Amino acid sequence: MKPNIFFTADHHFGHENIIKFSERPFESLEQMNEELIKRWNERITDGDTVYHLGDMSLGKPDFTKEILDQLNGNIHLIKGNHEGAALTYPKRFASIRDYHELKIDEPENDNGKQKIILFHYAMRTWNGSHRGVWQLYGHSHGTLSDDEMALSIDVGVDCHNFCPISYEEVKELMKKKKWTPPFVPRS
Repeated sequence: MKPNIFFTADHHFGHENIIKFSERPFESLEQMNEELIKRWNERITDGDTVYHLGDMSLGKPDFTKEILDQLNGNIHLIKGNHEGAALTYPKRFASIRDYHELKIDEPENDNGKQKIILFHYAMRTWNGSHRGVWQLYGHSHGTLSDDEMALSIDVGVDCHNFCPISYEEVKELMKKKKWTPPFVPRS
């Protein structure tokens, strides 16, 4: 059985203006924070692994620590551009990186692995993009149109009902893409 691996980004805990900037359906900052924690914990158990692709919190360090202590799972942080408060509590994270190349066992693939590039920002091309490597990103809050010819997806909460999404869900989204390998031998 595959480990439960989830991806997410752009929670912006403690950031009142994100409600109007991203047209989030919350009446108040408190409601947003509570709902984001609830939706996270409905999907994530303590044994699960979560890759958070940045912009966890814009609240003060004590507030951010209090939020992080309420979230289930082993959290790996891929730094975004609003990470000051989260970085004051490094022991909450299994790892903290600017960028990560993740390999997941995937029996459906010829080599038995799926490689995934994790970065806060969307890229037009990335290591292995021409070989079926995926890229997951946040930052844009759903404002970038999806490129159906690229194996990349915005995993930010604004795109996924304010919830982390599982590896299996990402895999299903990737299967809908129209991407084809650019260097296919001609017959």
